[in-house]
Amino acid sequence: MRELVVLGTASQVPTRTRNHNGYLLRWDGEGLLFDPGEGTQRQMIHAGVSANMVTRICLTHVHGDHCFGLPGVLSRMALDAVPHPVHLHYPASGADVVRALVSVSTTGIDLRLHPHGEGGPVAEGLDVRPLRHRIETYGYRLAEPDGRTLLPERLRAAGIAGPDAGRLQRQGTLGGVRLDDVSVARPGQRFAFVMDTAPCPGAEELADGADLLVAESTFADDDAGLAGQYRHLTAGQAGELAAHSGARSLVLTHFSSRYGGDAALLSAQARARAGTAAVIAAEDLQRIGFPQRRRWSQGAVLQHGPLTASMPNPSSSQASHGGHS
Repeated sequence: MRELVVLGTASQVPTRTRNHNGYLLRWDGEGLLFDPGEGTQRQMIHAGVSANMVTRICLTHVHGDHCFGLPGVLSRMALDAVPHPVHLHYPASGADVVRALVSVSTTGIDLRLHPHGEGGPVAEGLDVRPLRHRIETYGYRLAEPDGRTLLPERLRAAGIAGPDAGRLQRQGTLGGVRLDDVSVARPGQRFAFVMDTAPCPGAEELADGADLLVAESTFADDDAGLAGQYRHLTAGQAGELAAHSGARSLVLTHFSSRYGGDAALLSAQARARAGTAAVIAAEDLQRIGFPQRRRWSQGAVLQHGPLTASMPNPSSSQASHGGHS
């Protein structure tokens, strides 16, 4: 199972239809919770997400709308007696804030703290890169190793079937047949989380070749001055990031409340500059599936499957103006 569960999409000021940040990435046996803002525990209940699913919590930075939900989430995990270790990743400069938040949560889980102060790997397959915000901020990238897809017709021609196919994959060669002769490259899936940043090299590195790119879209293009002042992306800049990085799908989020509950304008501006990337303006409680893996077809063409998403019925309620955390 690989999908993104959107728990909240608002920036500094929540609205009637948008909770503060919160994103759960279900990735095989792991559950990575990104930037749990205030109210995340309740949003998890609405989304049908169990606290037991969370194995890692990843904070981009320690502004409140990205971390004030941490005590509630940790307390719920303790209440549910989550048996596995929970790894908490965060910028080293925010250690005092993180420890304060942890100190007011209920004890009883195996919480392991992992501060980082520079770009690079922080866990197997999980990397961080520095972003450009008003305080130290890092984005996250989760990458599956590249592999190979076996081609049935070539296996038949080589006389390889059954358990021998598995042996060939493990060994790389079998009876004079090389794995490369009967397979094609299969790029590993890639997920990128880019939050609270002005355009910068770190954002580009995170987004490079992403199958699913989650990017903030705090401001409309007409408010580019505000975006620059507060070091955020406009919708158009998020679209450009997806286009230049070759991302297959772009999920917009972290919307300023000045635009109410309707992200249609931001979505249109991002889509106009996103190239071939599919663009989704995230809604609270939405589930977004990964694009299907590229697959081999006759003529050696790599085909792309459709992007899937589901969401609750949107409310027509509007909200107050302002907000740019």
